[in-house]
Amino acid sequence: MSASAETITTARLTPELFLERGVRSTSRTITIAALALIILVGFGFRAVQLGAEGLSEDELNKLRAVEDYRANGLTAANGEHPMLMKAMLTVSIVAAESWNASGIAASRPSLHISAETALRLPGAILGALTSLLIFLVVSELFGTEIGLIAAVLWAVDPTGISFNRIAKEDTFFLFFFLLANVFWVRGQRVAESGEGGKPEPYYWATAAAFGAMMASKYLPHFMAISGSYYYIFQGIPATRWRMGKRKWLIFFAIVGAVFVLCNPTILLPGTWHEMRVFAGEKRIGHDSYEFMGQLYRNQMTLWLKGSPWYFYYVFMGVKLSLPIVAAFLVGLPLLFRKRLGDGRFLILFWLFYWFVPFTVMGGKFTRYFTMALPVVLITAAIGLHFTAQAVARFVSRTFENRSLSEYARALVIVLALAFPLVASAGAMPYYRLYTNALGGGRERAGSYFPHDEFYDASIRQAAQEIAARARQGARVASETPGLVEHYARLAGRSDIISLSLTDHAAMREFTEGDVIIIARGRRYFSNDALLNRVQQAKSPDVNLSLGGVQSVAIYILDKSSAQAFVEAAQ
Repeated sequence: MSASAETITTARLTPELFLERGVRSTSRTITIAALALIILVGFGFRAVQLGAEGLSEDELNKLRAVEDYRANGLTAANGEHPMLMKAMLTVSIVAAESWNASGIAASRPSLHISAETALRLPGAILGALTSLLIFLVVSELFGTEIGLIAAVLWAVDPTGISFNRIAKEDTFFLFFFLLANVFWVRGQRVAESGEGGKPEPYYWATAAAFGAMMASKYLPHFMAISGSYYYIFQGIPATRWRMGKRKWLIFFAIVGAVFVLCNPTILLPGTWHEMRVFAGEKRIGHDSYEFMGQLYRNQMTLWLKGSPWYFYYVFMGVKLSLPIVAAFLVGLPLLFRKRLGDGRFLILFWLFYWFVPFTVMGGKFTRYFTMALPVVLITAAIGLHFTAQAVARFVSRTFENRSLSEYARALVIVLALAFPLVASAGAMPYYRLYTNALGGGRERAGSYFPHDEFYDASIRQAAQEIAARARQGARVASETPGLVEHYARLAGRSDIISLSLTDHAAMREFTEGDVIIIARGRRYFSNDALLNRVQQAKSPDVNLSLGGVQSVAIYILDKSSAQAFVEAAQ
C-alpha cells in the first residue's frame, strides 16, 4: 500500500500545525515527573486489593500450568497459549512463596501475598507501565500534551485497569505491541531526520519486541498495523525510511529467534497438539455467551451468526466514562484531517485491523478489547485536546484574555480526566462492574456482559460457604467444577465431589443435601432450563454479592427440590 505526495507530505512533520504555534512546550523535567506520577497512580489502582476476587476458571488453568512447569520442567500444559506470560507468572509465584516464608511475612500475616495476587501482579505491573509506552508512541506522533492525556486515560480508566487485573495474555500482548511501535516510530524519525545515529538498532529492537509479542499471544496479524504504516510512505520519493529486502530478512529472523527464546515450549510436539485442538474450537467448554440478557452462540467461525456485531460498540458505550465516549466521537473524524499529521495513519490502521475482524467474528469476550482500548483512548485524547483548544480560542476571542483562555483550556482537560478517575475510585476494587450513566449505572452493573463482569470472582467465597455447610461427601454441581474443587480443597473439604452441570447423567444421581451453584455469567443454552427449575423449586440458601451486586446463589437441596432437579436433568 502506498500514498501520494498529495496525501502525505513529509513523514510526521505536520503535527505542529495541529498543536498551534502559541502552545508552550512542556519541560523535560516536568514531563518525566508527570509520567512517574501517572505510572504510580496507574499501578496503585491496578495493585490495590489484587487478591480481593477469587480466581476465574481461565486463571486456574494458568496456575496449574505454573505448577506443572515447576514439577516437570517445560511441558505442553496450557499449550494452546504461548509461554512468556506463564514464565513471568512462575517467577511471581516463586517470589511470593519466598516472601511468605521470610521472617517479615511470617511475623505480619497482613503482608502475606496470596496466590491470586501473585498470579495477577505481573499483569498489573505491565499494565501500569503501558501508560509510559502509550505516551512515547503518541508524543512521537502527535506531541507531548496529547501523549500525556492518553497516558492518564489509560492509567485511570476503570476498563483498562480491570483488564490488567486478570491473569490473561492480552495485557502482555499489548505491552510488547506498544514497545515494538515505540522503537518503530523512533526508527522512522531517525531515518527521516538523519539525526540520532543509525535507524537499524531501532528496527532490530522492534523485531525483538514483536517476537515477545508473539510469545505472549498468537495474533500475528497485528504486525500488519506497523507494516501498513511503513508502506504508506514508500511511494513518496523523498522518503528515507526504507528497509530493503535484506533488512526485512534480518527483521523477521530476529522476530523468530526471540519468539522461540521466549516461547521454547513451541518446540514440543504436545504444544502443537494443544494448538490444533484449540484452533479446531474443541476447547470451547460452553455453548453460548450471555449478552444483555440474551444467549448467543459464541464461536469465532460462526461469524455474524455468533455474538452480535455490535457487542464491542455497546461495550464502549456503557463501560467508558461519558466524556471519554464524547471525546472519542470528536477525535475520530479528526483522524481523517491532514492537519493532524501523518502519525494519524498508524492510529487508523490500528482501528481498522482491530475493529473490522473483531466486529464480524462470532466469538467475543470483553477482554479481547484490551488491544483496542488504547487506540480508543488515544483517539479520545486527540478529541479532548481539540475541544480544549476550541474552548480556549472561544474564550480568547470573547474576553480577549490569553491567561483566561489557558485556564479554560486546562479546565476542560482536567474535568474530562476527572470522570474516569472518579469512576475507578468508586468501582475499586471491582472495576469490571463499572457501568456509566448511559448504561444505567450501578443498577445495571453486571447485566450487559455478566460472564466477563463477574468472571467467577465469587466462586472462592461460594466454595468456602459450601465447605462450612455441606454434608460429608456432598456432590456440588456448577459450571466451574475445577474451580470449586480447588477452593474446597483449600478449605479442607477434599471429600466434596465437584461436578459439572452439563453432566446430566451425574445430575440424575443428586439427592437431599447435595448442592447447586448458580453463578451469574454462567448461564448457557445447556443449563438454562435446569437452573430455572431449581430456582422455581426453592429459594437460595446463600446469596453472595460482588461489590454489592448479586453474583452467586447457593442451593442446598431438600427432598422436594432434589426431586425437581433430577426430573429436570432427565
